[in-house]
Amino acid sequence: MTQGKVDALLGIVFGDEGKGKVVDFFTPQYDVVARFAGGPNAGHTIIFEGKKFVLRSIPSGIFDENKVNIIGNGCVIAPDLFMKEAHELEAAGYVLTERLHISRRAHLILPTHRVLDRAYEAAKGKNAVGTTGKGIGPTYSDKAARIGLRVGDIEEDFMAKYERLKARHLQILADMHFADFDIAAEEQEWLQGVEYMRKFRLSDTETEIHAYLAEGKSVLAEGAQGSLLDIDHGTYPYVSSSSTTSGGVCTGLGVGPGHIGRVYGIFKAYSTRVGSGPFPVELFDETGDELRRIGHEYGAVTGRNRRCGWIDLVALKYAIMINGVTDLVMMKSDVLDTFPVIRVCTAYEKDGVQTTAMPYDTEGWQAVYTELPGWQTPLTELRSEEQFPKAFADYIAYLERELQTPIKIISVGPDREATILM
Repeated sequence: MTQGKVDALLGIVFGDEGKGKVVDFFTPQYDVVARFAGGPNAGHTIIFEGKKFVLRSIPSGIFDENKVNIIGNGCVIAPDLFMKEAHELEAAGYVLTERLHISRRAHLILPTHRVLDRAYEAAKGKNAVGTTGKGIGPTYSDKAARIGLRVGDIEEDFMAKYERLKARHLQILADMHFADFDIAAEEQEWLQGVEYMRKFRLSDTETEIHAYLAEGKSVLAEGAQGSLLDIDHGTYPYVSSSSTTSGGVCTGLGVGPGHIGRVYGIFKAYSTRVGSGPFPVELFDETGDELRRIGHEYGAVTGRNRRCGWIDLVALKYAIMINGVTDLVMMKSDVLDTFPVIRVCTAYEKDGVQTTAMPYDTEGWQAVYTELPGWQTPLTELRSEEQFPKAFADYIAYLERELQTPIKIISVGPDREATILM
């Protein structure tokens, strides 16, 4: 029997590219959809049949009732938020308990982790990272310090373990003189979430995935955030706390590099970023405001305004390199429909020096642009490459030449149907 493969689908810049829609689009081709990193700080938005869903921890393949969905060991889970998210799907008619499997090795986000997140950000003052406040960083910190709570811990002697870690967190907060919190109500709901999680299949998902692969089944690994938010390869310290690149697929699901097949890199036809940190292509003018308005660039989880700018080829080339991207997926092409001129960042400049390679520290670098003609034609109703206006086809061809990677899928709207295979 042919050994199955794990294909990876990753956001390759700063996240918010529309991974949820693409995973939902790809799901019919796979037997299993698995999340390998991140937590409820990532909102994957899916729109179909006039309905909108925002998934935070649950894989985006959950809408296909014939597919297994896995939350892998590289993820962190907040039981109360997970319960709320699952209840929303159940209310819409989706049955989850048999199809959603959760790794015993995934770590739990405690209510005190969220308080620590706020306390650490407050202590940084003007150097704050701009986290979502969901407790992601402190949870991964406890994981690295080998003191965290895992999903498997809820199966035995859980409350004693919980109280020990909670007490440790409260002591840290006391030492920081951070007292602006009351977790009583939140903790009660959190414990209800723990009880709710017991209904699901809590398993050694790495063994489960290898069993599927041995049967010749296919797995789609769903990324969270973006490559430039990777803890190792992103714009540190303004990054997430997990491995968001293709290497995170191996560590976050327990599969070797030889099992990885295609690596799909998702990017927008322009650039966005949420939170603090350097962003050389950021626009502070009416064009930036227009991109935000047309693209509805507001965080799916936080509602924060996303910072907007033109497409950044320096960042994209770097992300393609470190991920080994084989195929590109371009999202939100229709947002650029009305612009007479499209600008493309081809290099960074600082103190009279230009570079096309990603610097160690992108603080202070300015974007160098090439201008291309806009297509000024609505794309949303198009359904085939043959219908593309020439300027849009030229834009795609230019990007493929510069990035040395084929663009295989184009999205021209938020709905499932507004997706074109190249």
